[in-house]
Amino acid sequence: MKQEQIKTLIDALAASDLAELEFSENGSTLRLVKLSALAGASTAPRQPAARRAPRHSPEEAAPIDAAAAECLAPLHGVVHLQPAPGEPPFVQPGQAVEAGQLLCVIEAMKMFNEVRAEREGTVRQVLVQSGQEVEAGQPLFRFA
Repeated sequence: MKQEQIKTLIDALAASDLAELEFSENGSTLRLVKLSALAGASTAPRQPAARRAPRHSPEEAAPIDAAAAECLAPLHGVVHLQPAPGEPPFVQPGQAVEAGQLLCVIEAMKMFNEVRAEREGTVRQVLVQSGQEVEAGQPLFRFA
């Protein structure tokens, strides 16, 4: 894909009411998503959580729906519930979590995006499995 084509696609998305645009050509795929469609997802590239110290930054927190007490996926990708295969999960049902605590990691376009608790609570249920593909806005955890 040429840079001119990519710029044209970015401009087309920006001028439209679409939230995202995907274009494939010659075995390559480009997926563009407007920042407003990410619903609070961090746009900075992330390293796998196992290689970094946890950060407790509010802008990395995943939204928790107050009515349903659910943590929602901030973007489309593959969810990882543990730092590496064979290691314990970041959180488990019955575990108390603090605001800013790492709940899981979502891999999207070879970038790892940390999903953190927005507020304190107790994990009541994990609604996804590690390695599962999730959609933006899909519930990941329920809290008591």
